[in-house]
Amino acid sequence: MAVKNQVKTVSKDTLKSRVFLIFLLTVFCLIIVFPTYANKGISWVNAKANIGIPSLPNKGFSLGLDLQGGAHLVYHANTEVILGADKADAVEGVRDVIERRVRGGLGVSEPLVQTTRVNDDYRIIVELPGITDVSQAIKMIGETPILEFKEESDEPLRELTAEEKKEMNTYNAQARAKASEALKDIASGMDFTDAAIKYSEDEGVESHGGDLGFIDNAIFPEFYKWAETHKDGEVSKELISSFDGLNIIKRLSAQEKEGADASSTVKTYNVARISIKIKKPVDIVPPAEQWKTTGLSGKQLKRAEVSQDSQTGQVQVALNFDDEGTELFADLTRRNTGRPVAIFLDGSAISVPQVNEPILTGSAVISGSFSLQEARLLAQRLNSGALPVPVELISQQKVDATLGADSLQKSFMAGIYGLIAVLIYMVIYYRLPGVLAAASLCIYVLLNLVLFKVLNVTLTLSGIAGFILSIGMAVDANVLVFERLKEELRSGRGLKSAVEEAFVRAWPSIRDSNTTTLISCIFMVWMGGFVKGFAVVLAIGVMVSMFSAIVLTRTIIRAVLLLMKDEANVLFLGYSKKKELI
Repeated sequence: MAVKNQVKTVSKDTLKSRVFLIFLLTVFCLIIVFPTYANKGISWVNAKANIGIPSLPNKGFSLGLDLQGGAHLVYHANTEVILGADKADAVEGVRDVIERRVRGGLGVSEPLVQTTRVNDDYRIIVELPGITDVSQAIKMIGETPILEFKEESDEPLRELTAEEKKEMNTYNAQARAKASEALKDIASGMDFTDAAIKYSEDEGVESHGGDLGFIDNAIFPEFYKWAETHKDGEVSKELISSFDGLNIIKRLSAQEKEGADASSTVKTYNVARISIKIKKPVDIVPPAEQWKTTGLSGKQLKRAEVSQDSQTGQVQVALNFDDEGTELFADLTRRNTGRPVAIFLDGSAISVPQVNEPILTGSAVISGSFSLQEARLLAQRLNSGALPVPVELISQQKVDATLGADSLQKSFMAGIYGLIAVLIYMVIYYRLPGVLAAASLCIYVLLNLVLFKVLNVTLTLSGIAGFILSIGMAVDANVLVFERLKEELRSGRGLKSAVEEAFVRAWPSIRDSNTTTLISCIFMVWMGGFVKGFAVVLAIGVMVSMFSAIVLTRTIIRAVLLLMKDEANVLFLGYSKKKELI
């Protein structure tokens, strides 16, 4: 019984456009994969036409530790001081910091840093391709620098003796008497500025007459509260105690300004003060340590980076804290306005900036006479100090670069031989369709290599194995189509109709087989470890293979069929007019 041909109609213009697009895709892939040859062509054109076409970046493939050589380090994370619910997050924080550290400090563009857990034992595996100085890598990663923000200690080393208490009380009584005398002079008509110059112990009081400028509730909350309930020109009738002295204040003026959200207005007050120092126990008996901890550490630091003052051009280091750090830093700067705060790394002060005003946004800058190199070093040290938990090196291994190069060469040759063998098989067994599939397969290989570069896929030995396997799977899709084509030709269909029907009917099998492979790849990527590289490369290859078999091969075959007669079946699969395969 005759079978009616049902040929899917594709116009010649559409087919020509598709073939042209495939040609452009192939040229693009060749340029990306072999930029050296493309740049030679660009140089030749520039020399002849004097156009000035920019050269292409000559970026190579990212190679893993087993191909490039490098360092393999294993660290144990000490999570004893971390609550059970927070341990996993803390270790992930360590992983992020180590990865940032090796990228910035060691210049490793594609490190592999991953965490593993066995019961309560957390480990961090670090693979550094291309690193030859393992000791430097260990020093950069494993020193476990601890970053801390400290304030001046007000806790004396010991209790004051009776004599020392008497000394302190006498001094403070004299300070209060001095403040009372200043109040009397002001009450009797003495100008506040003159009284400030005479009595105040502020630095530079002669130049500013005690004027503090406009203040808000964050900087001097006790002054702000008083000024809010008094009028301009009024002077405090009592002594207002601050962190380190006694104060007499005068309200000068008030102003309104936009709030932080620009939708409300807040008042600020211009006040002047007379400040008289008092003694505390720590002024007589120094503390055991100059600085005390504040709870703010590298755990709350999100990022430190080099910046520049927009007005002065001065190099400085910008700090950014997380939500918890923002709150802690705000409290720290509120109670230490006008005082120093020390930044410690590994128990040593690396910077002691002065707090000019409370900082409530979680962002701050460390300014000083930094050179650019010094600022970069400080930012790097601050970032390296942001380890939530300490780590201990328990295993180290150096992979020789020569061994990696040998593995790469052998893997490359295995891939080339495998591809050639597959192409020869396809041509011999399937004849003209095999030739067309071979052309499609070559484009498939180029597409994969382009994606490896663009997506910055790190190639490992297992990854190359996945790539070679994906070539076989790409051929498998063509085999399904061609075997279906045989059946359609046996059933009496014409060549063009049989080709279209073969692709349509083979698609469900291709789709289902590749989908199951992709599901397996997803699980392997999720599990991580050494199979991750294999799974990523295989997944890319599987997705490209479906495009190659259904789009590229199909378009190329359609284009060839335009040049052939329907009776020329003998070129396709050795099919004769007797409807038998020879």
